Amino acid sequence: MVGPMESFIKCNKMVKIFTDGACCGNPGPGGYGAILKYGQEIKEISGCESETTNNRMEMMAVIEALGQIKRPCKIRVFTDSNYVVKGMTEWIQGWIKRNWLNAQKQPVKNRDLWEDLLRLSAAHKIQWQWIKGHSGHPENERCDQIARDAIKNCLEQ
Repeated sequence: MVGPMESFIKCNKMVKIFTDGACCGNPGPGGYGAILKYGQEIKEISGCESETTNNRMEMMAVIEALGQIKRPCKIRVFTDSNYVVKGMTEWIQGWIKRNWLNAQKQPVKNRDLWEDLLRLSAAHKIQWQWIKGHSGHPENERCDQIARDAIKNCLEQ
């Protein structure tokens, strides 16, 4: 049987994930885009929802990207969403300790997606990296375009 460390070693390169979410109105139609890079391999993914929020699309981009990775890996997630980065690095453990209540003792918004994100990230060693949006970062700009194209596709259906 292969243990967790042996599986981890099989993914010997860093997987880089770039993500972005977009929404026309908040709430409104939304889309997400992600780019996964592993060595020389590059994969782009996208999706949309007819009625959603920007934060949900930011989260869906990461969730769907992590869902593409089938074995434990070292991953660096690049996102322009402080909500996602702070949620996963600062807030989530407190939410869990408080039974999914935030600091104001209100139910945590998007709990379903936070639980998905937590489950999908558990097998990996992830570094969460915030990048400034709309600042010329090539992958972030591409993810933004992918997300906006996904919204257009959603609206045309």
